[in-house]
Amino acid sequence: MTSCDIAIIGSGINALTAGAMLAKSGRRVALFERAPVAGGCIRTEELAPGYLHDPLATTFVLWVTGGAHGALAPDLASHGVEFLTTETPTGVLLPDGRSLGWSMDRAANIAAFNAAHSGDGDQLGRDLDGFAAKAELLFGLMGGDPWSRQTALLLGRETWRRRPHGLASTLGEALISMRGWLETSFQSDLARAVWAPWCLHAGLGPEAAFSGQMGQIIGFALEAAGAPIIKGGAARMAQALLAIITEHGGSIRTNAEVARITTTQGRATGIELAGGERIAAGKVLASVTPNALYAGLTDIPERRDDLRKYRYGKGNFQLHYALRRPVTWATPGLERVQLLHLTPGLDGVSKAGNECARGLLPEVPTICLGQPCAADPSRAPEGAATLWLQMPEAPRHVRGDAAGLIDVPPDGRWTPALREAFADRIEAILLHHIPDLRESIVARRAISPADLEEYNHNLVGGDPYGGACTLDQLFAFRPFAGSKRHETGIKGLYHIGASTHPGPGLSGGSGFLVAKELGA
Repeated sequence: MTSCDIAIIGSGINALTAGAMLAKSGRRVALFERAPVAGGCIRTEELAPGYLHDPLATTFVLWVTGGAHGALAPDLASHGVEFLTTETPTGVLLPDGRSLGWSMDRAANIAAFNAAHSGDGDQLGRDLDGFAAKAELLFGLMGGDPWSRQTALLLGRETWRRRPHGLASTLGEALISMRGWLETSFQSDLARAVWAPWCLHAGLGPEAAFSGQMGQIIGFALEAAGAPIIKGGAARMAQALLAIITEHGGSIRTNAEVARITTTQGRATGIELAGGERIAAGKVLASVTPNALYAGLTDIPERRDDLRKYRYGKGNFQLHYALRRPVTWATPGLERVQLLHLTPGLDGVSKAGNECARGLLPEVPTICLGQPCAADPSRAPEGAATLWLQMPEAPRHVRGDAAGLIDVPPDGRWTPALREAFADRIEAILLHHIPDLRESIVARRAISPADLEEYNHNLVGGDPYGGACTLDQLFAFRPFAGSKRHETGIKGLYHIGASTHPGPGLSGGSGFLVAKELGA
């Protein structure tokens, strides 16, 4: 029987982060990945000869503003990881062709919002200043261990500084919904539309509690760090983290499905692979969903009711293009926007999300359109371009079409025909804004929620966030109300990944927290 100090199940951003930090601290680390390629949601593939695209995750703003980056940045740079961004990380384009961008310049953003409606920019400045005054508290709660001494000290300092009622008021204000924030701060539909879709990237809808605060957090981060992608493709991040692990004595095995976690007297002792091979380990980290951990890799009867109540969120739909030439927008000035949302605005985001929640294909889906070549021309041949599109409101199980135009299979499954029909709907919206799009297409690739789950079994039903991100499944309550740190009830077994605190995204947050807890 082979052995290691720490066995890590999975190879997504959190597994790789923990593995790199622990290997650097001298632990013998071994990662086990069921897929043929390591990286989880971090992949880069060739869409057409000479065209590189990230079929899943692509934007690393949460990484470059997080603690894991602070710990690993020099190592990543030594392995060739270079973050690239444009000066305009995001913006919005409405059906009538009006647009509004968000730059990395606070004064320019205030001026642009004031131009959309007098006073909106001034209010934007006040809102962001107000967020900055509580940023230490919010980032500390969101990124730290809820049950740690550091968090207790943070809350103690904030209680002393703000007094108990002031702290309660600050936390209460943070629960505002996206709609609540936008409708009380801005008069312009353009200003509201800039931020309305961003709650979707946190797994929330515009009416959900805390979604408005998430909008301010995202705006703050985008202004500070842009919307960085990695030169040459996201896979270079995974390759660099793996290189850090192996150069410090660790290992990675792909096509290595873990069948169960072995235990003795309530303590994890290692793992057993699907083929029967056993690996002894002092500790085990599992970057999997709660269902996979508690009703597959282990069997903890006390968790069955928790699993019954655990909910997954909306599915995700991806659409990618290889183009012969850069996009010619009908609305000028959008060529350098890194992540552009195409939406009718706040009500449009709300409508599409509601349709998705009821199992319907949205009539007008919210489109998040990335222009990777604006920051990284190396992803396409000279004079060419790629587009990366994400639709965050795709039902996991399809009950119908909100527009009544697409035939849905009786069993509600995502078939190739359904996938392409929905992709055609999205393309029709693009053609409204990019009239010559079809003449420029070299290749198109659509990826349905079902396809996403095939890529990565942690994306249950195509949910990229590891579970619904409502308040009852966030912070100290993720994944369960009784969760404590990343403990599982089995000594030496830790749960990491998007289904655990601090939640989804490419921050590596849970891997970072557990690695620190284990002495990295």
